[in-house]
Amino acid sequence: YARLNDLNAVTHDAPGARLGVVVHGSARHELRAALAALGFGEQRPAPLRVLEIGMLFPLDEQSVRDFAAGLDEIVVVEEKGPFLERLVRDALYGSGATPPVFGKRDERGAPLLAAHGTLDADAIARALGARLLARSERARAAGAPRDDAAAADLAAVRARLELLDAVAARPVADLGAQRTPAFCSGCPHSVSTKAPADAIVGAGIGCHTMVLLDKTGRGAVAGITQMGGEGVQWVGAAPFAERRHFVQNLGDGTFHHSGSLAIRAAVAAGIDVTYKLLCNGTVAMTGGQQVEGQLPVPALVRSLAAEGVARIVVTAEDLSRYDGVDLGPQAELRPRSELERTQRELAKVEGVTVLIHDQACAAELRRARKRGLAPTPTRQVVINERVCEGCGDCGEKSGCLSVEPVATEFGRKTRINQDSCNSDLTCLEGECPSFMTVTPPRAPQKGTAKQRERALPAPPAMPEPTPIAAADDVRLRLVGIGGTGVVTVSQVLAMAALLDGRHSRSLDQTGLSQKAGPVVSDVRITSFAPEGGASAPAGGLDLLLGFDLLGAASAANLRAADGARTLAVVATDVVPTARMVRDANAPAADVTAATGAIDAVTRAADNVYLDAHALARELFQSDSSANVIVLGAAWQQGAIPLTRTALHEAFRLNGAAVERNVAAFEWGRACVVAPEAVAALRADRMPRPASVRPSARERALIAQAAPAGSELERLLELRVEDLRGWGGRAVAARYAETVADVAHREQAALPGSSAVAEAVARNLHRVLAYKDEYEVARLHVATVAELPRGTRVAFHLHPPALRALGLRRKLELGRWFLPALRLLAHGRRLRGTPLDPFGRAEVRRVERALPDEYLALVDGALARLTPATLALALEAAELPELVRGYEEIKLRGVTRFRARAQELRAALDADTEARPPAAPQSHDEEPKR
Repeated sequence: YARLNDLNAVTHDAPGARLGVVVHGSARHELRAALAALGFGEQRPAPLRVLEIGMLFPLDEQSVRDFAAGLDEIVVVEEKGPFLERLVRDALYGSGATPPVFGKRDERGAPLLAAHGTLDADAIARALGARLLARSERARAAGAPRDDAAAADLAAVRARLELLDAVAARPVADLGAQRTPAFCSGCPHSVSTKAPADAIVGAGIGCHTMVLLDKTGRGAVAGITQMGGEGVQWVGAAPFAERRHFVQNLGDGTFHHSGSLAIRAAVAAGIDVTYKLLCNGTVAMTGGQQVEGQLPVPALVRSLAAEGVARIVVTAEDLSRYDGVDLGPQAELRPRSELERTQRELAKVEGVTVLIHDQACAAELRRARKRGLAPTPTRQVVINERVCEGCGDCGEKSGCLSVEPVATEFGRKTRINQDSCNSDLTCLEGECPSFMTVTPPRAPQKGTAKQRERALPAPPAMPEPTPIAAADDVRLRLVGIGGTGVVTVSQVLAMAALLDGRHSRSLDQTGLSQKAGPVVSDVRITSFAPEGGASAPAGGLDLLLGFDLLGAASAANLRAADGARTLAVVATDVVPTARMVRDANAPAADVTAATGAIDAVTRAADNVYLDAHALARELFQSDSSANVIVLGAAWQQGAIPLTRTALHEAFRLNGAAVERNVAAFEWGRACVVAPEAVAALRADRMPRPASVRPSARERALIAQAAPAGSELERLLELRVEDLRGWGGRAVAARYAETVADVAHREQAALPGSSAVAEAVARNLHRVLAYKDEYEVARLHVATVAELPRGTRVAFHLHPPALRALGLRRKLELGRWFLPALRLLAHGRRLRGTPLDPFGRAEVRRVERALPDEYLALVDGALARLTPATLALALEAAELPELVRGYEEIKLRGVTRFRARAQELRAALDADTEARPPAAPQSHDEEPKR
């Protein structure tokens, strides 16, 4: 005990110090940084006495009493709750030295040091600075003699507090979107935590805690318990609740730790609760550790049955894994698709029931595949973007972050990010017919895209950078997205610093953020052994490395920036957030607002912005190298005091994708000093668009509608050809004539304006070329024709006719189905005729009526078009954006379209009535045109 308490030591004691600080844990490093920020150091020691506690409990009370002798007050600096504060106060109680002890609150009860979040250097500096200034004011009021040295100290303290106040008062930019943690791509919890809307659900400890961040489709989530208490809260609540049944989420790591006791308690109490036991085989929330004492599912079933569980159901994504496995008479095995039905059944059973969902953690499965410990699926899920309507149903059904929304020529679509896809296949359960599964050929075939790929050339010769930051002590902040390698880049920088003979410190702030949330890694590189922590205090940042635009522009990260000191190198591509994936109507990120917020508090003239993710996809067919491209650009800008040789060697020592990372680093440099070489390479590797060949009549109609070389001409050329394939030349001609008429009327009302005509060109094409069975077949046939020879392909379709007959699942139809698709594509001549076998469905009747409804709305808007009504006319022209998806999803969109159209008509009428009538025109005046 005595030897352990020797870890407690007074580490600073200025002569005559009357203010004491007791500090513990990681707050010790932040305290040193806070004192340095307040202007104290070796030349000017802080007027404090500091006791660092190494042994927190049991506390050596005598050392605390000795420390307190002669002090007027003590401030306890500790993270989270006031545990040490109470121990210090108890140790001093009744002793001769009894100065007041403060920590979480001051003498007035006002907050002093927060009991939540991270206790950083700025928070400590604000608290101690305020105490020092208050002591000075009291001493001056008592008539103490002037002390010039103390006055200088307090001037530095006051200046620091003023800076912190100024930083806190900075305006916060509205970025339009916010990044929050989410389930990994293919995470089993994304599906297994779904619950009926009328179910009362308890959250627990584990990755599945994220149901508290997004409760959509998770039932009525009613709070969270400590680990091991899952479900037991219903023991006390059930007698007072109208509802009889409760659902409790429980991870297998928690179950084997202490959750099994909660189930035993629930059985003993006789309550009606369904435990959803989520077995993913790992403690994924904290890094993928093994579950200690883990039981295989058959043994787990027997254990639960022995405890008195009334009924057990096991669900899995692949039932073939249970071939030959005996679960005994206690459990029933079902596919994952029956999760919701199973929950409703168990809700009617009295007593404790358990639904075990057995599916491996997607992140750990991915790691195992990379290490060769698990087979890598050769089959990939692909979305035919021409068939896709961008309705977001697949993202809502799967909750998978690999189902990414993308902006295309034909509007919002959805694309599978093959880099992050874990082959969970839940996205196939959506209603959309655009999904295909593709198995590439085993070896590149002659004439395929793989064979036509050219090796990435070396970048041009580039000069060494001119340093623009002090080389002795540089603070960097890396801001990115969890799971994309932010911490790996931090480790590469630390290794390169070691190779260069420098010192480095880093602090990775991850936690739950590692699940696709915002991740921050602070790195400090020095030529000397540094004191204090790695995190940058307010205004103390030298380089902001923004791998994620939303995170880089957040107010929390920009607090460390300074307009005269901080350089920003930021990727401007916006990686979709979880909300963007799940909600097609989620607002897009405001790139201009984000870059403006960064420029406002950094060295705007020296900042570098680059579309690193798009560049990585174009150069390496993967955006996993985007972070390294940003790193290369920052190094070339002179903001990283490390040698190129050391950084290359650090990549090699890391051992993962070495050549690609080195190439990405070099091309990131080229983005700064040779942008023309980057542009030429991107243009050379960009796929060539198909040639557009309108007929002579169509060219004449396009020429009437749009000036040569205009955006409107480009829109028409692409869409006229597509409509010819959809319904023939008559439909294409009607489209071009209508857009030409809109363009002429817009010019007559607002000379020089083409915004309404461009919006009509996009959206009239959308409502004319609706995707019925004939069009889906045509687009699939055209897409398959572009695949390399030898590719195996399967279409996942849920035909409306078979759905009406009771088919509840999609059909998987292989390449053998292509002749039927070709025949169906040729059958488009039957569209809308009495012989059309699909034309009587409600959705087809609505689709045929929608173009006339849309054009009537546009006609009314054009009739009232003025500068004042331009915004309303544009909204009317863009209204078909609300109509997305297939079948019931599309019909719901049409309902929204019609309701908003009615509101727009009323608004246009009201605006027309509110405007004064035009002055009568003189007969002597020339009519205005």
